Amino acid sequence: MFSNNEINFELLKARAFNLRWASVSEGVIPLTAADPDFMCAPAIADALQKYIKDRYFSYAPAEGYGFFKEAVANFHMEKRNMKTKPEWVLPVDSAAYGIYAVCKTFLEKGDEAIVFNPVDFLFAYSVEAVGAQAIRMPVPFNPSEEVDYELLRKLITPKTKLICLCNPLNPTGKVFTKDELTKIGQLAIEHNLLILSDEIWSDIVFKPSTYISMAAINAEIAERTIVVTGYSKSYGLAGLRVGSILAPSDELFTKILLGSNHQATIAGCNVLAQVAATAALNESADWLASFINHLTKMRDLLVGGLNDLPGFSCALPQGCYLAFPDITGTGYSAQELQELLLDKAKVAVVPGLPQWFGERAQGHIRLSFATSEELLKESLYRMSTVIK
Repeated sequence: MFSNNEINFELLKARAFNLRWASVSEGVIPLTAADPDFMCAPAIADALQKYIKDRYFSYAPAEGYGFFKEAVANFHMEKRNMKTKPEWVLPVDSAAYGIYAVCKTFLEKGDEAIVFNPVDFLFAYSVEAVGAQAIRMPVPFNPSEEVDYELLRKLITPKTKLICLCNPLNPTGKVFTKDELTKIGQLAIEHNLLILSDEIWSDIVFKPSTYISMAAINAEIAERTIVVTGYSKSYGLAGLRVGSILAPSDELFTKILLGSNHQATIAGCNVLAQVAATAALNESADWLASFINHLTKMRDLLVGGLNDLPGFSCALPQGCYLAFPDITGTGYSAQELQELLLDKAKVAVVPGLPQWFGERAQGHIRLSFATSEELLKESLYRMSTVIK
């Protein structure tokens, strides 16, 4: 199911942009954007074909279709042990927009939000786009190490309104434990802060780690936690632009709906995206389990191969299908190594630059392993001919 033979490279070269197959030169292997090389689950395509056959594409409700909201709520109640309901789910056109919509709703000019460092650039971008200030919280590169909670406490000021959590953490692959989440949640309670919990990677967790949502710790933490999630990482639906926001109350849902611009039809989640994501949640569990089994093997293959390269040091990610090795031992900067690998090895990676992940990402590169065993082995071989 996840071999090289199952990948349609011609279609990827025509359709897979954002630093991937359609964005690189012929012969380059892109281990760049976090987007699988594989076709989506059959149930998703079947659901889309069935819906399209009826030939009606009318307006959806501003707050989202009931069938999708129900699927999201049921999934989080059954799989994430959250207390939620369909009325608190807002479909959005991506988890990225979900992060922005929460920031737009709850932050004002001059406010502050705690953002991890390193972490995906969308957090700081969204905070700053609404006129607030992103306060960078250093986090360890090794997923097994805990964050510095006393430092987190010191970073909170009277201007702080929001703690932004990415769990599992892109790019390091850290999966937060219940104890770690509880400590962060208690700080939010003490200072009356909201928590934005980005859980788009929550399906991609490798044993023995287990996923716990911030919204499932206890009632007091849950009532101030807004969950943002999406379906691109788990199911390969990036091009359909679909995610969801789960509010913890009627009051916060109403605020987010108003702040999202959905009611004005300026923004919103398209009908086909909601159909596809519903099929993903309701009918694709077996496919996802097989995908995670494949990813577990690819993680071990890639991390082992990277650690065999001179000057590389890579911790084993607990979640996400991303490796984030320290490459300072090579003597190259992240940008220099990225350019060298692209030019000489024909392997594309993401350099750990401040604009992508924050200042602390320097000295690292990021590689996606959501591809076939054949491609990863070829990539490692090519890299070994350059990194000596």
